[in-house]
Amino acid sequence: MTRHPRAWGLGARTSARAVLAGVVGALAGVVAYSISRTGGQTLSIVVGGLIGIALVLGAEFYRRSAQLTEVQLTLPGSVMVFAANTDMRQAALRMFFQASTRVATRPLDDGSGNLREALTSLKKLFDLYREPLESGAAPPPPSRGDSVHEIVLDILNFELAPFLSKWHPRLKAWETAQGPEADEAAWPDNAAFREDLKDLQRQLRPYVIGLGEIAGVRDPERHLRRSHWGPDSGPHQHETGPDSR
Repeated sequence: MTRHPRAWGLGARTSARAVLAGVVGALAGVVAYSISRTGGQTLSIVVGGLIGIALVLGAEFYRRSAQLTEVQLTLPGSVMVFAANTDMRQAALRMFFQASTRVATRPLDDGSGNLREALTSLKKLFDLYREPLESGAAPPPPSRGDSVHEIVLDILNFELAPFLSKWHPRLKAWETAQGPEADEAAWPDNAAFREDLKDLQRQLRPYVIGLGEIAGVRDPERHLRRSHWGPDSGPHQHETGPDSR
């Protein structure tokens, strides 16, 4: 996964801004001269309003396109290229954080953890990823390159949905049969669930790292690396707390 700065260098962007400022200034001068010649109060108000609208729209356009960065990701089955602007990076950062603090990427060591809570956490992640797509709150697709929400669709359709549809009904059926005092350690599918969860975490890892790359996180893999630590791996093991599910 590599990140390529946009072809424009700092000097080119500065020059472009200077030219744009000069053009705007010239137009403002023409408008001011025209107003002074006509002396029309109505014309002054109209022109002033149009200039204000143009400035607001220009600032918004610049905010959305500022610091445009091209990010190329090699993901399972595809190579994707993103023209990452501010909105895309913010969306990717939210999704990176949501996944990197849950059991989707955090360890569930053998003999520890709660399987029902793990399933609930994965379902919550599924809902968090799906909600912006269904509600229309997601940023519109970019004019060029891939959309960050294409990654999300792959995560939902190919990773989370199959796992949840397989294991939720199985665990639910066993819990119903055993009653409220059921001990998950006695579930016959306990070990198989844990192995499948490890496979899911391995599958999700490149997607989550990719979201971090798009977001501009420096070395996003570093934030997932402690997933490989064992119980005696170091002094920071306590940092994986309840919120990491």
